[in-house]
Amino acid sequence: MSKIKKEELEKLQDQEKKKNALKHDLGLLSTQAHSLNHVYSSIVQEQEEDKKALEEKYGKININLEDGSYEEIKEEDNK
Repeated sequence: MSKIKKEELEKLQDQEKKKNALKHDLGLLSTQAHSLNHVYSSIVQEQEEDKKALEEKYGKININLEDGSYEEIKEEDNK
């Protein structure tokens, strides 16, 4: 049976190891991105619920997130 040189085989084996390590890392990154998307979605949902609660308490307002001050949103008549 014919074989390639030892150095050639080692180079191919090293490349394969690097490819497998990268595929593993890409899988981890994909999983982390998926998890972060769920966390982000949860925070957005929580924020929307809090906005509704604040609107029920204060009416329609714009809140300054720097100092907590707010201004009422004046609705225009469509007459």
